[in-house]
Amino acid sequence: MAANYDALNSQPRISPYGSGDPYYNESSGYITPHSPPKKAVSKWVKFGIPVAIVIIAGAVLGGVLGSRSSKNSSTQGSAAAAATSAISAKNNLGRFATATDSQYLVPIYPMTTNTAAFTTPTFVSTTDANLAWPQDPFQPSNPSPTQVRSDRPRLIAPTYMWETLPNLIKNDPYLSGWNDTIFGNASQYMALPPVVYYLDGGNGILDPAREIKQRVKAFSYAYRMTNDTKWLDRTYTELQNAAGNLTGGWGPANNTKWNPTHFLDTAELTAAYAIAYDWLYSGWTADQRASIMATMIEYGLSNGITAYSDTNDPLAFGWWRNNTEGNWNCVCNNGLTMGALAILGDDTTGIAEQILSMTIPNALQNSTATWSETANYWYFGTTGHAEMASSLLTATGSTYDLLSVNPDFQYTGLYHMYVFGPGSLFGYGDCGPNKYSTTANAMMFYGQQYNMPQYQLFQRDQFDAAEPWSMFWYNPAVTGAFWDGLALDHFFDNSTDQWGSMRSSWTDENALYVAVKAGTLQGHQTHNDLDCGDFVVDALGYYNSIGYFSSDAQDSQRWLYYRKMTEGQNTILVNQQNQNVLAAPTVSHDTSGTVQGSSTVMNVPGDSSAYFVADLTSAYFNVTSFSRGVHLINGRKQVLIQDEINAQQSIMWRAHTNATVSISADSLTATLTIGSATTIVQLLNPPSGAQFSTLTATRFANDPTPPQPDQPNDGVTVLVISLPAGSYTLEVLINPQWPGMSSSAYTTPSSVPLSQWSLTGPS
Repeated sequence: MAANYDALNSQPRISPYGSGDPYYNESSGYITPHSPPKKAVSKWVKFGIPVAIVIIAGAVLGGVLGSRSSKNSSTQGSAAAAATSAISAKNNLGRFATATDSQYLVPIYPMTTNTAAFTTPTFVSTTDANLAWPQDPFQPSNPSPTQVRSDRPRLIAPTYMWETLPNLIKNDPYLSGWNDTIFGNASQYMALPPVVYYLDGGNGILDPAREIKQRVKAFSYAYRMTNDTKWLDRTYTELQNAAGNLTGGWGPANNTKWNPTHFLDTAELTAAYAIAYDWLYSGWTADQRASIMATMIEYGLSNGITAYSDTNDPLAFGWWRNNTEGNWNCVCNNGLTMGALAILGDDTTGIAEQILSMTIPNALQNSTATWSETANYWYFGTTGHAEMASSLLTATGSTYDLLSVNPDFQYTGLYHMYVFGPGSLFGYGDCGPNKYSTTANAMMFYGQQYNMPQYQLFQRDQFDAAEPWSMFWYNPAVTGAFWDGLALDHFFDNSTDQWGSMRSSWTDENALYVAVKAGTLQGHQTHNDLDCGDFVVDALGYYNSIGYFSSDAQDSQRWLYYRKMTEGQNTILVNQQNQNVLAAPTVSHDTSGTVQGSSTVMNVPGDSSAYFVADLTSAYFNVTSFSRGVHLINGRKQVLIQDEINAQQSIMWRAHTNATVSISADSLTATLTIGSATTIVQLLNPPSGAQFSTLTATRFANDPTPPQPDQPNDGVTVLVISLPAGSYTLEVLINPQWPGMSSSAYTTPSSVPLSQWSLTGPS
């Protein structure tokens, strides 16, 4: 599957800042896992492909619904009329995005200065049951994890929400479209046979487990909305299959049927059973409930107890014994928690209470760390974390500090927003295709709980928004535009992760977006690459081979694969060697602080700028000093990549693209084209011997052989600059050829050492 690189984006542009009025017909529809949306194509592939291209009519998905509390900013009294007016303005406009880009699955917004509904993000205050959720009547004064509400469902969507939902669907364009989509998905799943057991050596049965969870959510939603028993019966068939009770069996004939050695699988199946048990509780017969509970205990919860309690057991690793921070902790603790909450009161074994005494303290300690695993794994972790917090809140009346133990966790949504560009994620490290039941809809939950309406406004237009969680986490009283007042740049800088996100617009599909990273090369749960200095999205295809997750030590088999090695990244390669895994870069950065207003047409000031500089010396062997800088210049129309390096071995500057590359006669200019799209790359002030050339995106002949062959990178060209050992300054200027922009409007920046960079220089 394709890796994802995009250092030099050569897409055709109407303008870098928006013009015209590209409205498209609006419709709804989510492409299900069995009719999947086109994968976010390799940004190697993206390079130079027109973005003003095909539109998926029907893939515009936003996300809205539900609020249990009223974290609203409006006052009472006369504010009620204003609230109704604001919501009406939003609903009259309909979905803000008019379509979804078929290549990258990102929403397309109309280029317009009509800002009636594009205003400051707000949760308005209203008690109108047609426009907003009522308050949850379950408000215990002294919440306890083992004292649950008396009504069902307990998990995520209590009865009062189901009773309110039909009116909200009638009055909210997002909820209406999502509801249709969920029923469409459920119908597609209904026509399919039960999920087949398939053991993948690297990922166990994680894909089947998540597909079952996705189906159970859709079937259960459809049953509760219609009371049609066909959905109930189909759910039970799926559950029987996963228990091994249908012809042909499912998995081994013992209590490891749900593959607890890869506990993510066990956790996701336990969550699926919990949803079915709880959401469909009144529809099951006593025998069916007993069977579902017994299966969940045998294959799920009992293995959780073993994992937590017996340190000699092979299951006792990972998220519990080693206090691992990351997606495993969130997903595993969530599955066990949902299962325990679902059967509390019916369980006579005591296992549910025992589980809750383990999962909640462990999650508090380890599940809310600042995100460190890469953009794609953020989906897995936040989904599990939000499901656990939401289930505890609805079932028992409290999240037990899961949302507050780390005061910075409320900003996790900003990470997700800034890691997105016009061409999908800045997918550094391990990234892959969307996994079943793993969306970004935790943004809906966090938006409400943290009073961050921009999270909901951003996510509701995304292609993955239409699924049951959105129906209950979205607040239909949200108004405004996520981009109004949102800075174009953000820098993420802590002891592990150092990267910057810079752009020219939040709403123009043709905007310039640049991201660059430094950061450590260890401490990412073996999901990182050897990519200090990478300024591209580098691995959005799912890649799982022998030794892939072996370790992040210098001699790990992981670093034998081209897409993980330094030579497979868009950075400097020294002596054809991988970077030092003990790298500890330091960074500096600055921004003009430009923010977007309410209009979707972003007119960037000429002096708007941002830069990111990283000292990457520690990332290399045979290097005395090395720093890389990335600077947006000329009103964010051009990008300068500058490297200052003193190396005792040969160096090679590398950048990957699938465009056709043409080198000028003097070898100092590279023209990259696909169709009518063009980007010109210039080598400024070249040191002696410096010139552009090209290579194929394959390993060097003398590289060590990986345990399995590399995946092919068909059609990918590597633009390189090769030099012997020495001290150099390399200045590479990237000029997207914006339609309507004359050659005289481009600037050639002056040569300024990185130590003297500022927002006004180089310019």
